[in-house]
Amino acid sequence: MKHIVLIILIVIGTIGCAQKDKAVEGEISNDFSFNWKAANIYFLLTDRFNNSDSTNDVNFDRTLETGKLRGFEGGDLKGITQKIESGYFTELGVNAIWMTPVVEQIHGGTDEGTGLTYGYHGYWTKDWTKIDPNYGTEEDLKDLVETAHKNGIRILLDAVINHTGPVTTKDPVWPGEWVRTEPQCKYNSYESTISCTLVKNLPDIKTESNEAVDLPPQLIEKWKAEGRLEQEVSELDAYFKRTGHPRAPRFYIMKWLTDYITDYGIDGYRVDTVKHTEEFVWQEFKAECDYAFEQWKLSNPEAVLDANEFYLVGEVYNYGISTGKLFDFGDKKVDYFDNAFTSLINFEFKWNSKEKGYEQIFKRYSNILNTKLKGFGTLNYLTSHDDGQPFDPKREKSIEAANKLLLSPGASQVYYGDESNRPLVIDEAVGDANLRSNMNWVDIEIHKDILEHWQKLGQFRSQHPAIGAGMHELISKNPYVFSRTYSSNDKIDLVVIGLELDKGKKTIDVSQQFKNGAIIRDAYSNQIATVKDGKVIIDSKYDIVLLEQN
Repeated sequence: MKHIVLIILIVIGTIGCAQKDKAVEGEISNDFSFNWKAANIYFLLTDRFNNSDSTNDVNFDRTLETGKLRGFEGGDLKGITQKIESGYFTELGVNAIWMTPVVEQIHGGTDEGTGLTYGYHGYWTKDWTKIDPNYGTEEDLKDLVETAHKNGIRILLDAVINHTGPVTTKDPVWPGEWVRTEPQCKYNSYESTISCTLVKNLPDIKTESNEAVDLPPQLIEKWKAEGRLEQEVSELDAYFKRTGHPRAPRFYIMKWLTDYITDYGIDGYRVDTVKHTEEFVWQEFKAECDYAFEQWKLSNPEAVLDANEFYLVGEVYNYGISTGKLFDFGDKKVDYFDNAFTSLINFEFKWNSKEKGYEQIFKRYSNILNTKLKGFGTLNYLTSHDDGQPFDPKREKSIEAANKLLLSPGASQVYYGDESNRPLVIDEAVGDANLRSNMNWVDIEIHKDILEHWQKLGQFRSQHPAIGAGMHELISKNPYVFSRTYSSNDKIDLVVIGLELDKGKKTIDVSQQFKNGAIIRDAYSNQIATVKDGKVIIDSKYDIVLLEQN
C-alpha cells in the first residue's frame, strides 16, 4: 500500500477525554505572542531575491565581467518590501525575515580562482555607516521594516564585526592598529581560529584590543566627500562618552551596527563568524543591542510589536545541538549562550535529517531543548548560502524537507527557494555561487504544489508555538502520531501530528488530547469533522490533513 504523509494539527479548546479524563492545568488558547524559539525565519540574499528598482543595479563602476553569479544581480530592499506587501511571506507562514548585510560593500572586486567577485553578498564591508546603493537607500530600509512590522513580520539584519572587506585597488587596507592581515587561520585550536584572518586577503579586525584608535583615513576622506564627517564624529563622541568604552576597533563597529536598531527598529541580528571572535565581544555586543532596542521602544511606543527582547542568533560554524551550550575548539570549550546569544544556528540538522527518521529527530531535539538548552533556542536549516552540502541539492525531497524542517522542535530557517525548488546546481557556477542563484520567480508556478505544501505547514507552524517550542510526546508508532504541548502564562497550546499514514480514510486516536464531540476543521480540504469514540476521521483526496478546532 502506498504510504503518504499525513499531518494532523489539532488546536483544542478543551483538554481531556471521556475515557481517561486526562486533565491539563491552564487555559487552552491559540492566543500566544510571538516566540523566537518557535519562529519561522526566511533567509534571503538581498541581491538575489527580487529586483524592484533597476536604476540602482550598477554603482561605483562595478562593471567588470565576473565569474558566474559572482557579481551584483539587482536584488534590492524595495524588492523585498514588494513581496511583503503582496503577502508572499504571510502565505508562507514566515514571521521573521533575515537578509544578508546591507552595508556599503567594497567598490572593487577580487579573484581567488573563481572569477572576479564583487561584494554582492554583503559580507565585504567598506563602510558600516552607509547602506550600499545597490541595495537601496535609508528610506528604503525604513519602509521595509515598517511594512514588515505592519504585517507581523520581524526583521533580522546580518552583523559582521570580525573583518572588513578584502583589499583591492579601490579599497585600501585599514590601518594596522585596526586589522591584522596575517597569519591565516589554521582552525586547529582556539588561538588559530581567533587571532588570524579567515582566508587570504580578508583583514581581521583586532577585536581583542582595548587600545584607542583613530578613525581610518579612508573613512574620514569618504565622510568628508559625503558631507557628513562632523555628524559621524559627533555621534561617536556621544557614544563613547555614554558607554565609557575605550575607542577600540570593536566598539566603533558596535556603535555603527546598533544604529540600525535605534534608527530603523530592526528586531534582531544574525551574527557572522562568531567563533572567530573572542566570546566577551558578544557579551558586550548584546549589552549594546539591548540598550539600543530599549531606546527605540521608548521613542516609538506605537510601533512596538511585543515584549520580546532583541534577538541575537549566532553563526558558530559547525556548532551542533548535540553539544548543548558548549562549542569545542579542541583545546578549549566556549559557551556562546552565556549572556550573549539567544540562539545558535544548528549545523547538524541537515545531517540528522539525512540519517534519521522523524521520531528520532523530533524526540531528540525536544529532549535537548528542554534539558541542555532549556531557556535558549536553536535555528535549524537544510540549505544555506555557504553550506556546500545541502540536505537536498537536486531538489528531489522537497516534501520531506518541509516536513522535517517545519515540524521539528526549534526555530526553522527557510532558505529562499526551498519552497519553490530554486536550483542549487548551476551550469558554469563554481563553489558557493551554486547556492546563490536568483530567486526563481519565473517558474515558480511549475512548482505550485510544492509551494502550497510549504505554505500550509508554515502557516500552521507560525500559528502554533507548540510545534517549535513545545514538548514532544509519542502517541503511537504505527500509525506514527505524536503530540507537542506548549504552555505560557497559564495558557496551553496542544498540537497532534500524524505522519506517513495510509492514503484514504484516515483514523487517528486522539482520546488523550480532547473530548468526544469536539468539532474540528481540516484546513487542507476545508472539511468539518466531529471527534467520536476518541477518534477523528478525515476522508479526502489529499495526502495531508491539517485539523484545528472549528
